[in-house]
Amino acid sequence: MKQYRNALRERGITQSMSRKGNCYDNAVMENFFGIMKSELLYLKEFESVEHFEQELAKYIEYYNHKRIKAKLKGMSPVQYRAHAQRAA
Repeated sequence: MKQYRNALRERGITQSMSRKGNCYDNAVMENFFGIMKSELLYLKEFESVEHFEQELAKYIEYYNHKRIKAKLKGMSPVQYRAHAQRAA
């Protein structure tokens, strides 16, 4: 939508766009947002935007460093990347 693109540009925001018909560009982030909503957003009440930002920062730290995933052989994303680099 042209008005939306103009509003983003006026605010110095770069719009994320994939090629037409290519849904895979944003799939990783869409997956993260879905998980974050179910594990954080829908489970808590936030007192303010600042409180949400603090909790989000804590959640991202947890997600990257402590939350294990079966797809990552039972490791967190940070552990998996370190393991993969050592194996290479």
